Amino acid sequence: MVIERYRPFAVMGAVVVATVVAILLVWAIVSLPPASAGLSAQVRGNLIHSGVQAEVTAVLLNFRGYDTLLEVSVLLVALLGVWYLGPFHKPRSTLAPGPVLDNLVRFLTPVMILVTGYVLWLGGHTSGGAFQAGALLAGTGVLLRVARPEWLPLSDSRWFRILLVAGPALFVLVAAGVMLLSGAMLEYPREYAGSLILLIEAASTLSIGAILTMLFAGGRPHHGADD
Repeated sequence: MVIERYRPFAVMGAVVVATVVAILLVWAIVSLPPASAGLSAQVRGNLIHSGVQAEVTAVLLNFRGYDTLLEVSVLLVALLGVWYLGPFHKPRSTLAPGPVLDNLVRFLTPVMILVTGYVLWLGGHTSGGAFQAGALLAGTGVLLRVARPEWLPLSDSRWFRILLVAGPALFVLVAAGVMLLSGAMLEYPREYAGSLILLIEAASTLSIGAILTMLFAGGRPHHGADD
């Protein structure tokens, strides 16, 4: 067959390409300077203008806010791709959780929600922020979906869709509003920078938590009810 005739050339070409890429990667690593100051000094020098005290939060939500906006949007696009595959289905097992698991879920759910709020608030001062808080919130959602799905009904309703897009939508609205006022995208006014960042992170936390929970569910919910 024609395909079999050209198979050795295809394999040889793939080996050559992989070898060239590997050599380029090795060369790039070897050519790196032995020590690099990076941008830490510039970040610390402009931290006072960022509206927050945490360097990581300042970079993610202020200095490089455009990147973070795209990252949150990618999560939403990934969920839309999963929804396109079809609806999710309830687990086949209908066994009720035992008393140990039931009491554990009752105890952990409010604790994890409180910790989520605390980690979100920490983002302005130290390690924390929307992604960490959103992951904790999603962990709560996964726990409920596995142990007590009746406590977390998921439906393809208007309000649930608003929750999913709240983070990216608010991010875009703030970026557009700031651009109209200052002419630069995501260049917050210094006196409002902290409040705007906290508002964006709060909305993003809810969206990230809901999106990750829906990704765990593995499909599009039925309209109006959690079947």
